[in-house]
Amino acid sequence: MASDIFVRLHPIVQRYQDIESEMAQPEVAADYARLRELNRERASMEELVSIDARRRRLSGEAQDLRALVGEGGDPEIVEMAQSELADCEERLSALSEQLKLALLPKDPNDERNVIVEIHSAAGGQEASLFAGDLYRMYQRYAQEQGWAVEILDSNPSDLGGFNRIAFSVDGANAYSALKFEAGVHRVQRVPETEAQGRIHTSTATVAVLPQADEVEVNIGEDDLRIDIFHAGGHGGQNVNKVATAVRIVHEPTGLVVVCQDERSQYKNKSKAMTILRSRLYAAEQDRQQAAISNSRKAQIGSGDRSEKIRTYNYPQDRVTDHRIGASMHGMQRIMDGGLKDLIDQIVAHDQARRLAQDVA
Repeated sequence: MASDIFVRLHPIVQRYQDIESEMAQPEVAADYARLRELNRERASMEELVSIDARRRRLSGEAQDLRALVGEGGDPEIVEMAQSELADCEERLSALSEQLKLALLPKDPNDERNVIVEIHSAAGGQEASLFAGDLYRMYQRYAQEQGWAVEILDSNPSDLGGFNRIAFSVDGANAYSALKFEAGVHRVQRVPETEAQGRIHTSTATVAVLPQADEVEVNIGEDDLRIDIFHAGGHGGQNVNKVATAVRIVHEPTGLVVVCQDERSQYKNKSKAMTILRSRLYAAEQDRQQAAISNSRKAQIGSGDRSEKIRTYNYPQDRVTDHRIGASMHGMQRIMDGGLKDLIDQIVAHDQARRLAQDVA
């Protein structure tokens, strides 16, 4: 059975070798878009090629050990060879299980950087404070992973949270981990403004978009309406006196992006275009790959308290992810960015579900 599944590696290894040959050609090396496309495809195969190399080595060792056992001879040497053969076959079996996971269809966006958008939803000011808590949680989680975080746009609330915040996360496989954070997050706690000590329930919505490059999303200048205006809200006198805020409307789709955090009109426009490209890229993938991609609207939902992927229960010091039916204690650790264990459980649950579907 193990050898049967390893046969599936043959065309993949051949394709990997073909890609390396093509990338070595001068005309391809000069074509940035083609080179980037090939490099991504090659990177997606590296784990499988590595498994094939280990399989070849272990198979060769097993073949030599079987020959040694078959020849007989010194009983002590035969016994040692039999022990090593059993260990070798056990490692081959484990490798075949690893291959089953590696052969699962990959999300083509897994290796991309991401844009995360958090909006306060049900719960008024407490929802805005919770949106701010979620931003800090993701910021600290990203720092632990060695990823870079940059705020693209924000609308702070009066009490220190955010009505809306959008930020980029740049790092290896950022999307593969953070994509599972998309949805409605619910918090249950006593707000600082609650004099009676009553527990309130509020929500915030999270959307996770793969970042798109300029060469991947062609946006015509004629399709854009760009407005420049004075920034409002927090930001200081310079932000409010100088017209630096940018609103971009993509007229064919009606998408609107506003950026006003920077003091430079150019920087605000650049960040707005980054968000717009990612939204358009995600929308196009929704149409082309509905089976593996969730639209931004589906990720966010309506923000109603009943639509939730996770609940943060402060009085019981418990975080519950409703998709996998798992709860973890240690609220403060999680809110300080300690998300890795929870995300690992969600990834493992998703892999097990897809494996079961593959077998069925």
